[in-house]
Amino acid sequence: MAAEPPSSLSYRTTGSTCLHPLSELLGIPLDQVNFVACQLCALFAAFWFRIYLSPGKASPDVRHAFATIFGIYFVIFCFGWYSLHLFVLVLMCYGLMVTASVSNIHRYSFFVAMGYLTICHISRIYIFHYGILTTDFSGPLMIVTQKITTLAFQVHDGLGRRAEDLSAEQHRLAVKAKPSFLEYLSYLLNFMSVIAGPCNNFKDYIAFIEGRHTHMKLLEVNWKEKGFHSLPEPSPTGAVIHKLCMTLVSLLLFLTLTKTFPVTCLVDDWFIHKANFLTRLCYLYIVMQASKPKYYFAWTLADAVNNAAGFGFSGVDKNGNFSWDLLSNLNIWKIETATSFKMYLENWNIQTATWLKRVCYERVPWYPTVLTFFLSALWHGVYPGYYFTFLTGILVTLAARTVRNNYRHYFLSSKALKVVYDIVTWAVTQLAVSYTVAPFVMLAVEPSISLYRSMYFYLHIISLLIILFLPIKPQAHTQRRPQTLNSVNRKKPD
Repeated sequence: MAAEPPSSLSYRTTGSTCLHPLSELLGIPLDQVNFVACQLCALFAAFWFRIYLSPGKASPDVRHAFATIFGIYFVIFCFGWYSLHLFVLVLMCYGLMVTASVSNIHRYSFFVAMGYLTICHISRIYIFHYGILTTDFSGPLMIVTQKITTLAFQVHDGLGRRAEDLSAEQHRLAVKAKPSFLEYLSYLLNFMSVIAGPCNNFKDYIAFIEGRHTHMKLLEVNWKEKGFHSLPEPSPTGAVIHKLCMTLVSLLLFLTLTKTFPVTCLVDDWFIHKANFLTRLCYLYIVMQASKPKYYFAWTLADAVNNAAGFGFSGVDKNGNFSWDLLSNLNIWKIETATSFKMYLENWNIQTATWLKRVCYERVPWYPTVLTFFLSALWHGVYPGYYFTFLTGILVTLAARTVRNNYRHYFLSSKALKVVYDIVTWAVTQLAVSYTVAPFVMLAVEPSISLYRSMYFYLHIISLLIILFLPIKPQAHTQRRPQTLNSVNRKKPD
């Protein structure tokens, strides 16, 4: 679902304390103030990086070194000695990158990175009492774990597999040579993404550092037909300003709506014992809506930082406008108007969903949905609430897929029926998501069980009944495994 921004439960940090007076004045935990301060510094550094250390003015090594040094400084500033965990994991996995065989490099890197992350999750939660008295250093560790495993799989695809066994996307992203130590550090620890992400592909990052990033995307368009005699130079300034405005709105909502409807409302005596079912249903939706702005803020600001540095150009959209959403982690409009559980998840924490698809869903031989949900839960941490959410998510996903395959085609015969279908499925989706993700933000077992008991486990029961009694029909036009050249050749007639 989401990589948690600095926890609202954290009251003490071992990072910098110079912003402590501001933290007390605003009533915001110090680690959140440090996070925002670092990201704002990163934003200004990104503009400077794009203007004064552009590929035409500085060599790739200089750009790599600057991005790495600033990233290391930001991590130490925010997390103090806890940042050692990040550096230890990076160095261990680079050792594997250098020494492991290409046939096993993805397996070793995956198990070491996920294993170390899980140990840190366990120690932070159960040794330090649910993280209440300690800095939440897991966010950067989670991002680095994604990048380590992404790169390892792409190196394996480029050096350990035949080209004809790769899908088109795997072939495009395959890395044909192991990275140097500086490239590895820069990819994992650069100041644009080390604090809040997002995960990105190694080849895209290297192209950005070497100055090929925008040109690669622009070459996909015939500019002569559009009246251009040379490639245009897209500027990220407009995209950055737009995203900073969204960030400001998200911050205002966080300081108002989130403070007014905290998640603790869901364990109040009034909610559990006195409110009727419909009131609980509506109130749960409002509280879950109120929990979103901190994610909108953190991810949109992280996207703006990358764009300000000149990274994140995705090409030209259907209207001919330059698009800077290569690294975008969410689409707020599609989230709030989602008419299916699948559509909601596809537009929430987009880069994590892409990572899960590329390292798990497309590669495991059996139970892809279950194993992908399990990996997502394990990556997020070991809070019991995460597993409540992901187990519920499996049921809801399977039930929603079954209902859609059985009934959606009946509503496509007229526009009126389609509008009715969209309205009903929007309402059902929003309520289902609120019910499913509530334990994710409540974290512990007791409040999660208390909430679900007060809701009579209604969505669990409905989902199970749908799965048990509705016929399972195959999805039209869907395919789990990416098509490879070999699979295409096997389908061709002799």
